[in-house]
Amino acid sequence: MATELTAPVETAALAAEVEGLLDSAEPEGIYRDTRECGGGLLLAALLLISPPTPRAPKTDAR
Repeated sequence: MATELTAPVETAALAAEVEGLLDSAEPEGIYRDTRECGGGLLLAALLLISPPTPRAPKTDAR
């Protein structure tokens, strides 16, 4: 009989906690703009496909 009296209180507390978790604000973090990510990806791709810097031929100094 004692569990019948405490069950509605526990259920209400649990329901309030679940509602609080579902309606919580977004977690703190860094959110990036899609255009910003696209620009960074394009820059990285251009750097990867660019030709290497030319090197001067080695001279033999014998």
